Amino acid sequence: MGIVMDNYSEEERYIRAKERIKKLKGFYRHFAVYFIVNMFLSIGKITGEISHGKTFIEAFWDFGTFALWFFWGIGIFFHAMGVFGPSIFFGKDWEQRKLKEFMNEDKL
Repeated sequence: MGIVMDNYSEEERYIRAKERIKKLKGFYRHFAVYFIVNMFLSIGKITGEISHGKTFIEAFWDFGTFALWFFWGIGIFFHAMGVFGPSIFFGKDWEQRKLKEFMNEDKL
């Protein structure tokens, strides 16, 4: 990372950092709205189902309760991939850590 970043001027690095912060803030806002809206809708759905004679367990496990969480969650996943990239699962030092881990296991 240091070699690549050395090719950018201080101003370019600042602009790139500001852009990354803007993307992170957008993702965190999206996630917060996702969570809050889904909580309110789920609570409303569950209480509505209970008032129509279902038990809490039946209302809670109804697919409609989880459908919005699931389908909007797919959008959240792709937004996260756009912000964090594939490094969300395999960070830059992941391969190095795994190499050291496997080498240490062979010592034992």
